[in-house]
Amino acid sequence: MSGLKLFRANTMSSGMTEVMPRLADVEADVQGLVEAHMETLLGVRFLASEYGTGPVHGGRIDSLGLDENGSPVIVEYKRGIDAGVINQGLFYLSWLVDHRAEFEYLVRDRLGATAVSQVRWSGPRLICIAGDFTRYDVHAVREHRRSIDLVRYRLFGSDLLGLETVASVSGGMQVVRRARRQGAARAAAGIQSTSMVELASAVDEALLGLGDGVTRVQRKQYTAFQRLRNFACVCPPQKVKLLVYLKVDPTQVDLVPGFTRDVSGLGHHGTGDLEVQLRTPRDVERAQDLFQASYAAA
Repeated sequence: MSGLKLFRANTMSSGMTEVMPRLADVEADVQGLVEAHMETLLGVRFLASEYGTGPVHGGRIDSLGLDENGSPVIVEYKRGIDAGVINQGLFYLSWLVDHRAEFEYLVRDRLGATAVSQVRWSGPRLICIAGDFTRYDVHAVREHRRSIDLVRYRLFGSDLLGLETVASVSGGMQVVRRARRQGAARAAAGIQSTSMVELASAVDEALLGLGDGVTRVQRKQYTAFQRLRNFACVCPPQKVKLLVYLKVDPTQVDLVPGFTRDVSGLGHHGTGDLEVQLRTPRDVERAQDLFQASYAAA
C-alpha cells in the first residue's frame, strides 16, 4: 500500500518481523470481508449483495448500502487493477438513480421507514475497492461530477486489512456552494452575525485542510466532512457559538466545560460522540488536535 510497511513485534526474541502485504486470492474474499464489516470500514450500512438490476439492464451490483448522511452507496470490488471498475460502477449508479423507488423499498425492508425518510438523492456515491488504480483512473475521477471514492486494499498476514483512499471526489459541491450563498444571504440580513460567519469559514478551512481526500456533504441540519466515513459534522452557527461533532472517544479526552462535551447516547444532528463548542478563532486553534485525531481515525 503506497510504501506502507507493517511489522510485528516478536516478544520472545525482541525482534521485528515484517508482515508482507498481499492481494486476496479471489475478488469474493474482499467483498465478503467488507460486507461483513461495512459500517466499521466505510461508514455504510449494508443493504444487499449481488443485487440484480433486472433482465433489461442485465447487471449485478456487488454491494448496496446507505451511508451516515443518507446517501445511497454502490460498492464495486476488483482483486487487482481493472480499468473497467469505474465505468462499471457508473453504469450501475445511473441505474440506481433511475430506480429510486426500488432502492427506497429495499431500505424500508432492511432498515425501516425512518431510514427511508433520510435517504438523500442529491449525492449518491460510488466506492471502488481494488488492489490498485492507475493514474488515469485518478484523473478520471477528479474530472467527473459524481461522488466517487477509489480505495486501495491490502491484506496483511491472516487477520489484518488495510484500506487507503487513493482519490475522493464529492458530486455535491453545487449543493454546498448554494448552501454557503444562502448562509451569506442570511448573514447580510442580520440573522447571523459577521463574526459567526467568519468563524464558520475558519472551521471549514481547518477541516478541509487536514489532508487529501476530504469531501464535504451538505445536509439540512449539518455539514459533514468525510474520508469515506464522516469525521466531523458542523451544525449551522448559533447566535454565540458553533457546534462541531467529532469521531473521537470522549473518555480519551480531558473534557473542558464550555468547550468539549460527551454526547454519546444523547440525540444530536450529525455523527460523533464528542461535541466541541466554538465561540472564537482561538477556540478553532484549541480544537486543531481534536480535528486531527478525528480525521486520522476516519
